[in-house]
Amino acid sequence: MAVLPGPAGNGRITGEQAALRRVATLVARGAQPREVFAAITEEAGRLLGADYTTMNRYNPDATRTVVGAWSSTGAAFPVGNRMRLGGRNMSTLVFQTHEPARIDDYANASGPIADAVREHGIRAAVGVPVRVEGGLWGVMIVGSRAETLPGGTEARLAGFTDLAATAIANAQARVELRGFADEQAALRRVATLVARAAAPEEVFAAVTEEAGRLLGANYTVMARYDPGDTRTIVAAWSSTGPTFPVGSVMTLGGRNVPTLVFQTHRPARIDDYTGGSGPIAEAAVHEVGLRAAVGAPVSVEGALWGVMIVGSRAEPLPAGAEDRLAGFTELAATAIANAQARVELRGFADEQAALRRVATLVARAAPPAQVLTAVTEEAGRLLAADYAAMARYGTDGARTVVGVWTSTGAIFPVLSQAKVGGRNVATLVFQTGAAARMDDHADASGPIGEVVRELGLCAAAGVPVRVEGRLWGVMVVASRSGPLPAGTEARLAGFTELAATAIANAEAQSALTASRARIVATADATRRRIERNLHDGAQQRLVSLALNLRAAQATATAGTGQDLAHVAAGLDDVLEDLREIARGLHPAILADGGLRPALKTLARRSAVPAQLDIQVDRRLPEPVETAAYYTVAEALTNAAKHARATTADIEVAESEGVLHVRFHDDGRGGADFSHGSGLVGLKDRAEALGGHLHLHSPPGAGTTLDITLPLTDAAGPGLPPGAADAADDASR
Repeated sequence: MAVLPGPAGNGRITGEQAALRRVATLVARGAQPREVFAAITEEAGRLLGADYTTMNRYNPDATRTVVGAWSSTGAAFPVGNRMRLGGRNMSTLVFQTHEPARIDDYANASGPIADAVREHGIRAAVGVPVRVEGGLWGVMIVGSRAETLPGGTEARLAGFTDLAATAIANAQARVELRGFADEQAALRRVATLVARAAAPEEVFAAVTEEAGRLLGANYTVMARYDPGDTRTIVAAWSSTGPTFPVGSVMTLGGRNVPTLVFQTHRPARIDDYTGGSGPIAEAAVHEVGLRAAVGAPVSVEGALWGVMIVGSRAEPLPAGAEDRLAGFTELAATAIANAQARVELRGFADEQAALRRVATLVARAAPPAQVLTAVTEEAGRLLAADYAAMARYGTDGARTVVGVWTSTGAIFPVLSQAKVGGRNVATLVFQTGAAARMDDHADASGPIGEVVRELGLCAAAGVPVRVEGRLWGVMVVASRSGPLPAGTEARLAGFTELAATAIANAEAQSALTASRARIVATADATRRRIERNLHDGAQQRLVSLALNLRAAQATATAGTGQDLAHVAAGLDDVLEDLREIARGLHPAILADGGLRPALKTLARRSAVPAQLDIQVDRRLPEPVETAAYYTVAEALTNAAKHARATTADIEVAESEGVLHVRFHDDGRGGADFSHGSGLVGLKDRAEALGGHLHLHSPPGAGTTLDITLPLTDAAGPGLPPGAADAADDASR
């Protein structure tokens, strides 16, 4: 600044310093920018003897806005006035050159601003740039209605623009600091929701509102990208006016923020939506009234999940809005990832619980029909299917349903059959031996495919059931609405493995039961053969010998006759012993009269007094009568020989297709299956017939045997019809 000699120069310097000091005081106490701008324009105008002073801010859209104005007399540009730059005028010259400028005759000026300046009677003007942190922020202008402004006006204005820049920088710092604090508070509120595992819908609603309020937007949405190039609104907020409703779906395409983010996976902005295109842009302009929008991608575990958008109905959103959105999209992504993890964990826990329930049935050796029914229901419920079925492949090329479950509606009934063939999941698994799926049954064919369409099933997935390496059947889950989720086949595998284990166990148990039944039948047939041989062979020969001895005794001498009589008596004893042995092998009375007379004979001959209560009046299947007879015979023998019992009670009754035999003695107890083979043999015989034998023999409290035997018209469970005869033939 030039120093003028003499009192006038000293006075001007003093006045200028006083003016600058008054403005500096405002800046120092953190006055609002508007107050500082008003003071600067007035102090500068009065100090420089100008008629008009204004402070203008340059905007991103090549316009300038009046932020402070003063006039010594007459009208002036009002604060907030906004005009487009261009032509030859003070605001445009400084904007273009970033340097001070002057126009000494506005008659030659041009552009909208020049026209307005002339309307206010301004003849000459000087402008100085206002720089904030090295960047051009605006311009300070003084104007005169009378004559050209004196030289050095630009330099004298510089002190005021420096103070203005300081005030602006301070204000921006305060705004940024306040904005940072507000942003951190908003993020903290959302993070709190995420940390306490709030539902995603609650987090999305909070994120959209917090971001919209923080950025001063009119409208905020969170949208999810879905298959088929569509986006679905999952949360929306609006300060005023309409918004897209949550759940609304629109197709991507054209030029709009959701489509740009989807295509690039990067933030995007559109400052003038009137130039947008596609269904989303049309709805944004006409239904929501948006003028500008900024969007940032929401990525979950590295994959694009959706987009967050803030919009304005008035002017473009501030620079950096995309970056400020990033904090909110990261929290949204965390909430989504946490929710997905919880769903996956809950699904894993549900899956393990379902498998555990089925495994418990398998471990308890539950009947295969019960296990297969449980498997289909557990799998159907776990996978949220509409239908689940287990089917067995037959040697005749048919599949038979052995377990079925449905959430609602019609089903394949259990044991229903259909030929494999055509295009359907059951046939694909049968042909390939591998998992298969069909996401659309419109082109399904074959007998099974036709029934599937009749049931209204849209999609299905099937997994083979293998038992000991061979293809046994198939497990299928189906949906009436759409394709089943990826990974359905893998999740089914655990259920098919349990089903295969149950089937293998049942087959092994059936084979074991049949084998034991054949052994029992063979033993019984052998007993009958030995009994017949004794009766028809040895007994008859002994009888003949006894008769011959009696005849010889009649003609013999006295001494010889006495000897022969002694031998004949011995033969009678041997014959009686042989009869007892034959009766023990297979009592004729059991074969001829049935269980009631056979047990009565046992009780009558027993060394331990026995009380009988027999509630059975009809003949029972031979294996059942034989098992019941030998159980009572063994129990009476043990009571006499080992238990030292004084009484025994025998109860026999029939109910609901089962024979119940209960034996109790008052002996010393302590019997168990580990001592001797008698009780073990009885247990094996009962189980071979599909029954059970229960022993209760506490020391000093007697022994109780309870046996249950299923009643059938054939040879018994596990023993096919004719097995006893086959065993008899084999024994011969």
